[in-house]
Amino acid sequence: MNQQEFKRRRSALMRMMGKGSIAIIPAAGEKLRNSDVTYRFRQDSDFQYLTGFPEPDAVAVLIPGRKQGDYVMFCRERNPERETWNGRRAGPEGAVRDYGVADAFPIGDIDEILPGLIESRDRVYYTMGVFAEFDRRVIGWLNNLRARTRGGVQTPKEIIVLEHLLHDLRLYKSRAEIRMMKRAAAISMEAHRRAMQRARPGLYEYALEAEFQGYFCAQGAREAYGIIVGSGENGCILHYVENNRRMQEGDLVLIDAGCECEGYAADITRTFPVNGHFTPAQRAIYDLVLAAQKAAIARCRPGRRFNEAYEATVRVITRGLLRLGLLKGRLNSLIRDEAYRRFYMHRAGHWLGLDVHDVGDYKVSGAWRELEPGMVLTIEPGIYIPPGSRGIAKKWQGIGIRIEDDILVTADGPEVLTQGLVKEADAIEAWMRAV
Repeated sequence: MNQQEFKRRRSALMRMMGKGSIAIIPAAGEKLRNSDVTYRFRQDSDFQYLTGFPEPDAVAVLIPGRKQGDYVMFCRERNPERETWNGRRAGPEGAVRDYGVADAFPIGDIDEILPGLIESRDRVYYTMGVFAEFDRRVIGWLNNLRARTRGGVQTPKEIIVLEHLLHDLRLYKSRAEIRMMKRAAAISMEAHRRAMQRARPGLYEYALEAEFQGYFCAQGAREAYGIIVGSGENGCILHYVENNRRMQEGDLVLIDAGCECEGYAADITRTFPVNGHFTPAQRAIYDLVLAAQKAAIARCRPGRRFNEAYEATVRVITRGLLRLGLLKGRLNSLIRDEAYRRFYMHRAGHWLGLDVHDVGDYKVSGAWRELEPGMVLTIEPGIYIPPGSRGIAKKWQGIGIRIEDDILVTADGPEVLTQGLVKEADAIEAWMRAV
């Protein structure tokens, strides 16, 4: 992602903020894993969206109309000794040279400099509750400024939640963002293909997880979320991540896995038979979930409400469960009473972008949001029938199926970014035979 893209985003946000305002956006900090070992660093998504700056312990400040430059950053100084241990730093000079910053200062000077930037501004845009320690510092700066009002210091009159503006910007993807998401989708699809052909009875779930991790890394990507490889009854656990069961003859395996490229995520789920052949019961449930997904994708058009895709899955799944004898009663009554939730207990999808469950309101003024070109969402219906389900024939028990694709809303309708990955039952069996 080039610096012009980040500049365009900052300019759009500052136009929405207006003159007389200031926005304060902290970067993520490093998090301790154990002893003195930290987790692999992943930048805060809001900070990444506006700056592209890859380091922890930084603060970006946007000041519309500031004569000396509207983009200021505080970051770690260069330190040859620390860089020997923990890697290179840009330093304030590098922030200006490489990241489009007008003025950059050492992070250690923020208490002396930032209050002066806040002073005389009418509005402060900031998101409380994400970084608790930094929240206290912001409140402290503002209180100190207010204490000086008798001396003629002008203080901000409002603190406004930043995500009101910023998250609405993030909801609409630019061409550059869509290119990155298509790359993430392409890498993720190939990893799913490899896992399908690697699967066999007797293999452990974590061996398939390793297929994804290895391929993602080889392509310069990272997993976007904890990979789910749920075989047999584990496929009925929505957020199963242990991935340590030995797969058996006759099992289905549900794999929910996607990578991220420069922070932009793909999110794909496929369910397939470990031995390459669906049983009749598995095939019946699989075809039902696929029909529900297709009905939902067809609703991903401009002017449709976000909830319409879910409502389509509910009707198709309820009708199918009724036909298979897993539900009994009248279709409309079963939908009204949410009888389907015994087997289908989650929504049909979510926004996708820099976060795998991306930001953006689903409702506006109490009504479900209308879809518009540039939005990206997942469609992922599922049916889960755990072992021991009362009143359910044995042949259905232990079946857990979810099918998930990534959808770009365009003026012409839905574009399935993950269309290249097989999902028809016959096509899956054919692909697995092609080993």
